[in-house]
Amino acid sequence: MERKLKDYVVISLKGIAMGAADVVPGVSGGTIALIAGIYKELIDTFTRINFGLITIIRKEGFVKAFYAANGPFLVALLSGIIFSILSLAKLFHFLLETEPVLVWSFFFGLIIASVWLVGKRVNSWKLNNVIALIIGAVISYGITILSPASGPDTLIFLFISGMLAFVAMILPGISGSFILLLLGAYQLVLGKVSSLIDSVRHFDMDLLFSNLLSLGVFVVGGVIGLLSFSRVLKWMFEKHEARTLALLSGFLIGSLNKVWPWKQTTEVFIKHQGEVNESVIALAQNNVLPNDSYRVISDADALLGMTVKDPQLGLAIIFGITGFLIIFLLERFSAKYTAE
Repeated sequence: MERKLKDYVVISLKGIAMGAADVVPGVSGGTIALIAGIYKELIDTFTRINFGLITIIRKEGFVKAFYAANGPFLVALLSGIIFSILSLAKLFHFLLETEPVLVWSFFFGLIIASVWLVGKRVNSWKLNNVIALIIGAVISYGITILSPASGPDTLIFLFISGMLAFVAMILPGISGSFILLLLGAYQLVLGKVSSLIDSVRHFDMDLLFSNLLSLGVFVVGGVIGLLSFSRVLKWMFEKHEARTLALLSGFLIGSLNKVWPWKQTTEVFIKHQGEVNESVIALAQNNVLPNDSYRVISDADALLGMTVKDPQLGLAIIFGITGFLIIFLLERFSAKYTAE
């Protein structure tokens, strides 16, 4: 079916939702893609990007290759994702610093609704599918409780980090930015970006080349990981769709541990320490009950500026319900345009 302009606008809106999810460590844009009804097409589009496109370009031209790779869909989606990341990243980081309980409550409700909506697409909950659900939940939960590492500043490490982070971005329930935190690459990549900006500002060409090389290797690793793993996912959907959906549902269930609203910070990373733009990022946190969440303020929480004693239980429930309902509205919205 040939798409119209309004269809690509809708795809861009879904990209905006994916980008908004990706900027929050612990939340995956893959979750949004799955419940928005574009996950399988996204995976299929990645598998179309191969060396065969070069042959099409040589014989039939760039335009034919662009459409063969489902380029219009990818451009519409990526434009939404990029717009969202550039426009919402600072807002979400501000909200996570000032209203963390409400932000995490919103995403907690969002993921619970996603579990139900994805789970109901499994046509039969036989034993194999239940086992896949449990495996997915255990893997995802295990990732959320791992302690952050400290990674070496080497090109091979950046390449592997890029591969794993980009793969995580398309897996529902597993956050690419959180994977970088666990690997110890989050600070490293942020530092390279910051250093790149400084090198441009001071016209330091040696430093500029070094940072471009490091970030380029990171991105190349990510693209290779994404294109390779998408083929695995496509095969899984084609051969074992119900089991794959059950596995992805498990990923979502396990990720609830990461987005539990009430936390106590145990470890932080101080970005740009001693500089004007110094900021503190939470690396490790423990989940606590609402009434216990602010009874004792840890030293790490104090560094984050946390002094509020109110667990905000009432507002947290409202925000959780809001996230829950938004997923249902998004699914109905997606189903409407899929039917048309």
